[in-house]
Formats: sequence, structure tokens, C-alpha cells
Amino acid sequence: MHQTLTLVLEPEIALEAGPFRQHVLHTLCLPDAPDVTVRKTRQSIDARGRQVRVNVEAEVFVGQAPPPLPTFSKSYPYVSRAASVVVVGAGPAGLFAALRLIELGLKPIVLERGKDVRARRRDLVAINRDHVVNPESNYCFGEGGAGTYSDGKLYTRSKKRGDLRRVLEILVAHGATEEILVEAHPHIGT
Repeated sequence: MHQTLTLVLEPEIALEAGPFRQHVLHTLCLPDAPDVTVRKTRQSIDARGRQVRVNVEAEVFVGQAPPPLPTFSKSYPYVSRAASVVVVGAGPAGLFAALRLIELGLKPIVLERGKDVRARRRDLVAINRDHVVNPESNYCFGEGGAGTYSDGKLYTRSKKRGDLRRVLEILVAHGATEEILVEAHPHIGT
């Protein structure tokens, strides 16, 4: 049996694996058996009212193994001798453009006007402490783009979102936590 459900829960239940599983099993009148798998597919926190709630979408599998989650393959073609394409900027768009070029068998040459992340950190200290701005290395310019020193929220209001799931799977394949695949507005961090 496979069933999907949408729940609105208190954070104490939704955010803890054990209580969440027990709540789902109780809701569906299922026993806590080894052949029952509960898997979250989406989760968002609603803190607009006095009582914080967590909206959760989940799948329940009874007597059958859940299908594996789609994952991004981290194998790339060898491109050092391929035709070169210049990518301007090492922010998120530039880095993902470079990755896509590699997937297509092309060699990206990434140009960035700012410094690498470690050197950029010193320039940001100078901005905050001494109020001295380096026009070539600051919050906007440098490796990772403006998002490198953000709060880590990955959020877009764009109606043309593209394949956001693929972006998240790429981030997970390169070390991000799998929780970002479920969270409505995941905290990516750098």
C-alpha cells in the first residue's frame, strides 16, 4: 500500500522523527511495524499566528519498499581538451552555468572580478570595522557572488523557477544536507 497525506502539526511532532512517525501511524491506524516506511516529501513552517505550525506532506509505504529518491549523478566528462566557453562571474548563476557546460562536454573558463572566499573575508572585515570598501572585493563581488555572505536562505519569487529540484539535488551531491530536498525554503549556508 502507498498513501500520501498532508498534515498540519505542532513543531514538537513534525520536527522530530520518532513523534512524527508515531503520529502518522496513529492517523492512518497502522501498526509500528518494520515494513512500514514514512517519508516526508515537503515541509514548511507557518509562524504567522500565535501557535507555530508545520505543514508536512508525507508518503507512507506498507509492505513495499519505497522507490528510491531521484539523485543527481556526480560523474562529469573530461573536458580539459574540449572547446572553451567563457563564463563571467563566479556567483550561483556562473557556477551553475559552468557545471552545465561541463555536462555538455565543454570546458568553462570562469572569470570573476572579485577575490576568492578566504581573501574576500578580510575585505568584508575592512568594510564592517573600518568602513573601507574595496570596489573589486566586497559583499557583491567575489567568488560565490552576493549570496556567499547571506543568511543562507534559498528563495525565489520568480514564476519561472526552472528545475529547482535539480539544483537542490546537485547541492546534496556536493555535500549539502538532504533536508534541503524537503524544506519549503531551505537554509543552504556556505
